Amino acid sequence: MAEPHSSLDVLIVGGGISGVSMAWHLAKRLPHKRFAVLERRANLGGTWDLFRYPGIRSDSDMYTLGFSFRPWTARKAIAAGPDILAYVNETADTGGLRQHVRFNTEMVRADFDSARAVWRVEARHTETGETQIIEARFLATCSGYYAYDAGYLPEFAGLSSYRGLHIHPQHWPDGADLTGKRVVVVGSGATAVTLVPALAETAAHVTMLQRSPTYMASRPSEDGFARLLQRVLPAGVAYGVTRWKNILEQQFVFFMARKRPKQVAERIMTLAKAELPKDFDAETHLKPNYNPWDQRLCLVPDNDLFRAISSGKADIVTDTIATFTPTGLRLASGRELDADVVVTATGLKLQLFGGAEVAVDGKLIHAPDLRVYKGMMWSGVPNLSVTFGYTNASWTLKADLTSAYVCRLLKHMDRTGARIATPTPQGAVGDAPFVDFSSGYFQRAAAILPRQGDRAPWRLHQNYFRDLMNLRYGPVEDGVMQLR
Repeated sequence: MAEPHSSLDVLIVGGGISGVSMAWHLAKRLPHKRFAVLERRANLGGTWDLFRYPGIRSDSDMYTLGFSFRPWTARKAIAAGPDILAYVNETADTGGLRQHVRFNTEMVRADFDSARAVWRVEARHTETGETQIIEARFLATCSGYYAYDAGYLPEFAGLSSYRGLHIHPQHWPDGADLTGKRVVVVGSGATAVTLVPALAETAAHVTMLQRSPTYMASRPSEDGFARLLQRVLPAGVAYGVTRWKNILEQQFVFFMARKRPKQVAERIMTLAKAELPKDFDAETHLKPNYNPWDQRLCLVPDNDLFRAISSGKADIVTDTIATFTPTGLRLASGRELDADVVVTATGLKLQLFGGAEVAVDGKLIHAPDLRVYKGMMWSGVPNLSVTFGYTNASWTLKADLTSAYVCRLLKHMDRTGARIATPTPQGAVGDAPFVDFSSGYFQRAAAILPRQGDRAPWRLHQNYFRDLMNLRYGPVEDGVMQLR
């Protein structure tokens, strides 16, 4: 057996928002712990370092997407991708976290040795191919839920015959100039809604081709309430008040969408119609066949998409693709769309642990056989946390709660002398999908995701307040968490 190159208390996998959150909490709450961060890329930032497509921005406000411990002070609440990337890096540097990061290093396999109570992790340098063994008492996976290597691309008939430029937003080519081009953006999710107005600024025309509509809600990119507070209160206080105001708003809208979906849908449609030309067919292009928040609501900051449509620089076509042609696309209706550029904003390909193998005592875990515990650990898997943010609110809200809970758990283990912490079901806990969400990328990945149960703590709550009480104030030893 190869000797480990290093021995740690905690190994964090991923250097994006989740990983920086986990590292900050460990450094501040448990300064005596030895930890490292594996980041397969050359930079911190995760999603915000990977995605470089035009207009890339947050799809929720930065007062909740920002960290709980470091105020967001820039003017725009709906921020551009480069600004978010800078904020993540500045947070890491302010907290002295960069020294703990091992860049260009990916986890290949992790195996928990129950006899020794350690994770034995095989890591590989992405440039040299050199491997090393790292041992860690606790494994905190913060690598997100999608594959960085490639996005999802359906099998479109005739795509190989298309002679124009084809781009997937996940890997936007450097220097791509779409000025004066006829562009078709295939998709109707957050990426497409971001791309269309950004490309319309210079393209000859942009068409958003969608198979089915998505709920879209406009919101100012600047938060007037936050700007007012920043003028009269210290930055930290203003940030905290704004953060709680926005959390309450998010949770209220989600609650109403579940309680009165018809009324919420009508309100969203009414507001959108008011920003569009009178002859725009909103019933066809903006009215989904599902209730609000059955899939993620798309944000339209400052009405940018609606303004692009109103100006004639962009339009929406609701149809399906029959086949690509050498000059564009032919739709199921028979209509032809000529395009110099086709951007397939067709979504993500879900992947756990960055594609690494995870085992316990040599046996690979099979996620669909497991249940998620408090939305952040898995049944029967010792000393492992998996950071997974909210689908109905900002990712960072749950990331920060998860990071704080891991610190609580480690402190409790130190006090009690426990070396192993394993969520263990006491009897049958039922069976339900990992998330109550109908988005295609979750449906496609059902076979690789864990499940949730029918009661706490095996339910994955999309409720910040409930998670706050459970993770920050609930007992660590709850009759389910087995310590030994």
